[in-house]
Amino acid sequence: QVQLVESGGGLVQAGGSLRLSCAASGRTFSMYRMGWFRQAPGKEREFVAAISRYGSTTYYADSVKGRFTISRDNAKNAVYLQMDSLKPEDTAVYSCAADGRTGDVSFSNDGYRYWGQGTQVTVSS
Repeated sequence: QVQLVESGGGLVQAGGSLRLSCAASGRTFSMYRMGWFRQAPGKEREFVAAISRYGSTTYYADSVKGRFTISRDNAKNAVYLQMDSLKPEDTAVYSCAADGRTGDVSFSNDGYRYWGQGTQVTVSS
């Protein structure tokens, strides 16, 4: 089992940047493929980005491609989401997720067994 804690959220103006971090504890971090998801008020949780166990493969939702970058540091048991050129529509609670099952990456909620509590990101216009 792995425990996940996000940090780095906050209030930022449109066009600004934030870097989210997700710290993991528990079993060997490199066993887990990781993802970031977000949920805006009144909307379902949606996929943002995913990264494979050693970082060789990454995938992004079309809405964030070219603006967000996912990365991981297995030595620090952490995954990151660098968010640039932020837009008001990026406002949401951002959660990281982990899973140790087969497969490099997953885009769906069902593809992840462990979830953090989330961190709020608010982008003002």
